Amino acid sequence: MQPKAVSMSNISLIPLQMRLLLLAVLTLAFMLVQPLSALAQQQSLAPLAEKISPSVVNITTSTVVAGRTGPQGIVPEGSPFEDFFREFQDRNNNGDGNRPRRSSALGSGFVITEDGYVVTNNHVIDGADEILIEFFNGDELKAEVIGTDPNTDIALLKVEADGPLPFVSFGDSDIARVGDWVVAMGNPLGQGFSVSAGIVSARNRALSGTYDDYIQTDAAINRGNSGGPLFNMDGEVIGVNSAILAPNGGSIGIGFSMASNVVTRVVDQLKEFGETRRGWLGVRIQDVTEDVAEAMGLESASGALVTDVPEGPAREAGMEAGDVIISFAGKTVADTRELVRQVGNSPVGETVRVTVMREGSTQTLRVTLGRREEAEGAVPAVAAGPDDGDEPVTKDLLGLTLTTLTDELREELGADAAMQGLAVTAVDETSEAFEKGLRAGDIITEAGQQKVTSISELEQRVAAAEEAGRKSLLLLVRRAGDPRFVALSLAE
Repeated sequence: MQPKAVSMSNISLIPLQMRLLLLAVLTLAFMLVQPLSALAQQQSLAPLAEKISPSVVNITTSTVVAGRTGPQGIVPEGSPFEDFFREFQDRNNNGDGNRPRRSSALGSGFVITEDGYVVTNNHVIDGADEILIEFFNGDELKAEVIGTDPNTDIALLKVEADGPLPFVSFGDSDIARVGDWVVAMGNPLGQGFSVSAGIVSARNRALSGTYDDYIQTDAAINRGNSGGPLFNMDGEVIGVNSAILAPNGGSIGIGFSMASNVVTRVVDQLKEFGETRRGWLGVRIQDVTEDVAEAMGLESASGALVTDVPEGPAREAGMEAGDVIISFAGKTVADTRELVRQVGNSPVGETVRVTVMREGSTQTLRVTLGRREEAEGAVPAVAAGPDDGDEPVTKDLLGLTLTTLTDELREELGADAAMQGLAVTAVDETSEAFEKGLRAGDIITEAGQQKVTSISELEQRVAAAEEAGRKSLLLLVRRAGDPRFVALSLAE
């Protein structure tokens, strides 16, 4: 039986309650149709592409490469084939193999101000003698380098145009969610202006840099896209396309864009100073692992464990090796990576509150930050103490064969003449110590966060830890001067 149609002519015959119900259904249907209609209208990315394309640029760099004087890198000097390869190379260069030649490279970028500031990757323009910017309308302008930051692979360029240039603005990368739509633009494989779309696949990726904060995307990114922008659907730049995971050399849907909230801080400093000026705390740190947390009696494996405090801001503020930094400038520190980023993003000369856990209680220190760029390359101070003059003693303990340091051992291991501690002469390959990376040549300078200068002192630390119910003992180990904490189990 077919349902009867309801016409406008007989709707007045329907009872009031039924009419109200019918009105509610029609209203709900109208509300559902509107978003669906809007979604259908936004399926094309053409309007967005038309809006942002004029601000995206192709970058061509050229570099003068010195000519070869022989078959370098092909055959060893003195090889019987050397003359053959030299003749072959000379023929291919028309007899001009020794003359300098010009090498070109391609990349992408985008304009961020109407007066011609352009952002790209540092590796796109690194070492270039000439940089040429090609705009969407075909115009070309030469660019000069304002400043670069190899740590984040960001470079700031400047062009001089006759009038205002179309530009784009940075968005807030922190609010980008996994699953959000994004658009990548650039010059892939030298093919000219190209648009690709995808989603945010992951956030907060780290590749190899200290300040890495990459957005991972499946929008197609290939060689030549480097330095190009990653847009959100509002046409804001939330990332700078910098790297791809490409076992076969091409895009496989795993690309990485440096987050805009990192880029904007770098760009502002490059524009103002021509270089970066990052805060510097002046400590060496390592992550707090579960076994290190247990050995130190910490409630959780979080924070940044200070392994060394050379001359600098942290030492002046009273920070010590063995402190665990749990808060910086009012923000909780989850791990070393987060602390490095927080410090690096802080202004040079600013005084901040740093909360540390020391011997079971918290202390707040006031540290005036230095400048990292000035501190890099400085030789860190090495913990030292007076020579006790004891004769060398050797003993096996915790899977290690240990001996007291002598002047001969210090010289052999390249240690400071005043360094005190125990030298590791052998490691049981079946022991936990070997699994955690201890090797012959390491020097143990602390145990249980107290200095050790003799075998007997180490045995006292072991006994004290066992008496306190600890399952492991925390050792400060130095290798070629670099310190790190290692927790070794005390179980027999």
